[in-house]
Amino acid sequence: MEPEPMSSDDRPEVAATAESAQQQQPLEWRFAQVFGERAVGEDVQEVDIISAIEFDKSGDHLATGDRGGRVVLFERTDSGDIASRRELERQEYPIARHTEYRYRTEFQSHEPETSHGRVFWNLYFTAWVACYGGNVSSLCFAHSDDETFISADDLRINLWNLEINNQSFNIVDMKPANMEDLTEVITCAEFHPTHCNTLAYSSSKGTIRLIDLRQSALCDNHAKLFEEHDAPGSRSFFTEIIASVSDIKFARDGRHILSRDYMTLKLWDLNMDSGPVATFQVHEYLRPKLCDLYENDSIFDKFECCLSGDGHRVATGSYSNLFRVFGCTPESTEASTLEASRNPMRSVKY
Repeated sequence: MEPEPMSSDDRPEVAATAESAQQQQPLEWRFAQVFGERAVGEDVQEVDIISAIEFDKSGDHLATGDRGGRVVLFERTDSGDIASRRELERQEYPIARHTEYRYRTEFQSHEPETSHGRVFWNLYFTAWVACYGGNVSSLCFAHSDDETFISADDLRINLWNLEINNQSFNIVDMKPANMEDLTEVITCAEFHPTHCNTLAYSSSKGTIRLIDLRQSALCDNHAKLFEEHDAPGSRSFFTEIIASVSDIKFARDGRHILSRDYMTLKLWDLNMDSGPVATFQVHEYLRPKLCDLYENDSIFDKFECCLSGDGHRVATGSYSNLFRVFGCTPESTEASTLEASRNPMRSVKY
C-alpha cells in the first residue's frame, strides 16, 4: 500500500522555504538624493535635494527634509504585521519581506532668509513621529512628551505642537538688528533624550549651549555653556573655522553630549563645563593641509557623529568613503577606520 502524497499544507517546511525563496529577492541599492525618477542629464534643483533622513524609534515612520525647507513623512505599508515581525526579530528568525514605506504627509518648515548663501536647517522631534515635520541638515526623533518638536535654522529655534501646524513659538533668536553684525549662527540642535524641557544647540563658534524651557519663554540665556579654550599662542587663521560644530548628539544616558567639528570628535559631560572629557582626532593628517582645504572650500564640509547604544563607542565620517570608530571608555579606547563599501567590515590603515 503506497502512502498518500502530502499536500502543501502537510509540508510546512517545504512551503515556507518556497515562499521565502520567492519573497527574499535581493534589494538593489542605489544612491538618490531627490524624489522621483530623473532622466540622464536632467538638472536637479537645489531646493529639491534631500539633506536629512531619520526613522522614528519604532521604525514605523520615516521623515526626510530637503534644502527647500520641506519635510515629508512616510509610513510603513505593512503596519498590520509589525507585532509579528518584532516577535520574529526577537526570536532571530529571518524576515521574508523587505519593508516598504508610503507617502503620509508633508509641510513647509522654514523659508530661507539669511544672507549666507547656504542655509542649514535642522528638525528635531520630542514626539511620536506622526508629526509633520525642515532646508534640513539633519533629523532627530526623541520621545519625551509626545506632543512637541523643535525646528532650527541658522538664526532661530522654534517650538511646535503636533496639534497646531500653522503656528510655532520662537525660543531662541540670534538674528541681530543689523545682519552685518552677525558673528555666529546655529549649526545643530538636539532635545535631551528623557527631559522634554532641556535641549542643547551648537554654534559656528564651537560652543554648545544647554537651555531649560522652564526658565523663560525666550531662552536668551543658557543654563550651561560648553566650550574648549585654546592654549596660549595656538590660534591661527583657521582656528575659528575648524572649531565650528557641525553636529551634536546626546548619549542615551542623557549625561553626555558628543560633538563633531572639522578635525575632532569631543565627548562632553553635562556636569563638567570646563572642557570635554575626551577628544578624538579624526583626520589629523589634514592639519598641515588646511590652507589648501580652505582654498577649495573643503574646510567648510560638514560631518555628522553618533554614539553606540551602550555609549562605549563613538563614530563619525571622514574623506574617501572612510569613517572612524573610537572606544570611549577606560576599558575600550581602540580606534578603527572602516570603509563604507560593499565590504563594510574591511578595515583600512589610517
